[in-house]
Amino acid sequence: MQLPAAKSRVIRFGVLEVDLEEVELRKSGIRIKLQGQPFQILTMLLERPGQTVTREELRRQLWPADTFVDFDHSLNSSIKKLREALGDDSENPRFIETLHRRGYRFIAPVDVPPAAAAERSEQFPLVAVAHVEPKNLASWQKWAATVALFVGSTLLGLWLRLPLPPPRVLASQELTNDAVPKLSLVTDGNRIYFTENSPNHYQIAEVSIRGGEAAPVDVPFPDPVVDAVSEERSELLIERANSEIGDFQLSMWSVPLPAGSPRRLGDALGHDAVWSPTGKLVFAKGNDFYIAEHDGANARKFATAPDFPTGINFSPDGNRFRFTVTHLISGTSTIWEARVDGSDMRPLFPGWNNPPAECCGHWTPDGKYYVFQSTREGVTNIWIVRDRSDWWRKVSREPLPLTVGPLQLSHPLPSADGKKLFAVGTHQRAELVRYDFKSGEFVPYLGGISAGDMDFSRDGQWMTYVSYPEGTLWRSRMDGSARLQITYPPLSAALPHWSPDAQQIAFSGTTPGKPWKMFLISRDGESMRAVTADEIVETDSTWSPDGKTLAFGHYEPVRADETFIELFNLETHQISELPGSLGIFAPRWSPDGRYIIAGSHRSDKLMLYDVKNHKWRQLGDSLEPGSYGFMAWSRDSTYVYFDRAGSADNGYFRLRISDAKLERLFDLERIHRLATFAGSWTGLGPDDTPLFVRDISTQEIYALDLQLP
Repeated sequence: MQLPAAKSRVIRFGVLEVDLEEVELRKSGIRIKLQGQPFQILTMLLERPGQTVTREELRRQLWPADTFVDFDHSLNSSIKKLREALGDDSENPRFIETLHRRGYRFIAPVDVPPAAAAERSEQFPLVAVAHVEPKNLASWQKWAATVALFVGSTLLGLWLRLPLPPPRVLASQELTNDAVPKLSLVTDGNRIYFTENSPNHYQIAEVSIRGGEAAPVDVPFPDPVVDAVSEERSELLIERANSEIGDFQLSMWSVPLPAGSPRRLGDALGHDAVWSPTGKLVFAKGNDFYIAEHDGANARKFATAPDFPTGINFSPDGNRFRFTVTHLISGTSTIWEARVDGSDMRPLFPGWNNPPAECCGHWTPDGKYYVFQSTREGVTNIWIVRDRSDWWRKVSREPLPLTVGPLQLSHPLPSADGKKLFAVGTHQRAELVRYDFKSGEFVPYLGGISAGDMDFSRDGQWMTYVSYPEGTLWRSRMDGSARLQITYPPLSAALPHWSPDAQQIAFSGTTPGKPWKMFLISRDGESMRAVTADEIVETDSTWSPDGKTLAFGHYEPVRADETFIELFNLETHQISELPGSLGIFAPRWSPDGRYIIAGSHRSDKLMLYDVKNHKWRQLGDSLEPGSYGFMAWSRDSTYVYFDRAGSADNGYFRLRISDAKLERLFDLERIHRLATFAGSWTGLGPDDTPLFVRDISTQEIYALDLQLP
């Protein structure tokens, strides 16, 4: 095989590049180990992008006839190593496509170096001109000029029709170093403003675009969330989360930059607010879009989204806006686009990713590109698509990945000059801990495994749990023996509970694009089945002490007041509604079988159901909305334990059933807890020891240097 000359230097594709002179594969400038036959195979594929390189060609070049090897095994092993280095997948290839029994083809766009392009043009000349003897100098010059014009026009036309090289990341820099979860980035050009969950409450912080220590932004009310920055970069637009008014009914505020007192923007309530390029305030309220003056006055409805909208973002010219549509039942999310008046509303990438999981998009300042995040097979990366083309150049409208794991990157935000891209990088890890009443510390439980959602069988022999971040269900004996994984991706599991005879486990489960549903599975991982065939959200199961009935929540994410508790009879397989449970969910059956405790859909009331007398009553006074989390009965049915991390009193409590006496056991300010789809899990061990899942993930803001053709 004849390699391109050393002067060809580097061949690029996406964020990867091959240096033929140094025999190196690099990703964003970082060398990736790849030598020998896998590197030679990559070189052969890059020499002929889009063309089939047969297995026979590879055998002749890399395994000569006098070499005694198992060719098929050696080639398959080399291809596997190559794909691992590229981060490619044979089932869903982005770089190397397998042609069954024939060979392989490189399918990603390739940035061919000028020297290599010149070699190709020598091998395949566009025009062949024979030597002629002109009758006179003038006619020869005219002829030469005509040929030169023709050749030049042809070459220019071909060059204009060649696709532009793909955008790519040249380098990256970590800007923050505090490990606190972050979201909703905005920038005024010099600093990045973002929301932190630190811990168990929201706050706004800022950091220089060159990196450094993050500093809090003083806001005189709890749980602020930053939404946008004004066109003049003189104001921050923020919302007050966890409002006492209700879900997604948030007040909107303006905070002057670099400092100043916040002021309320009118009396409108909504969510995901943003200022348009013309200075208008645009926000969502439920599924509807509203527009108002800059200060929030004269709000009026102008459009309606097909489902719950978030992440509103305007094009730089102000003619269009895009937003994320979240289907609250299936959990899918898609990016939609509409004109500034709300007309011509349509999905941006129909059928591109199934099930769709895109969100959080932004235009680059010049409007030429659009960046967004997409999740595939549980991994989130940043993608880019050309949004505006020049009429004289051919451009691709197919989204391309800018990042390729293992670090998950989300919430992309172009810098004010368009040369960088800011994003949140996450490596998720958790640690199971228990609270030690003697020392007052949170200490590792079961070795601090990255798991939670634990439940223990009533005979004290078995335990089950969900591993993070995989979301797989496991069971084992209490001493850790007989450990067995009983669910597998793409199914994600949560909130498992043992049947009283320890033969079955009920759990909540979902696959991409489907709602959370109740499942039953045997202790050995066999005979898994859904409890119902309904396409609705089902979660939070609990067993009756005799094992004959399973109670669980029928949750309505859009109309939460229509949530209720369902009862499944395991003998007759009949489903019924627990009387009087409208607006109530998260049931927990007491171990003695006398009561079911549950919560209101706003998490502000604790309700007790007397199973024998079929009556509900409220325990204690009403609390502030969202002020309690997961509930767990003590083994003797005397107390119910729960956390109040969502309230001003961030602690762990127990409620005595006999007289509704509420007792605060300890505070939760010193532990940052992992949040999942259902919240931050808490539970009780076999001896009523409080258990928690500590979030030890790393999550920082990164700056990526962009090369945008």
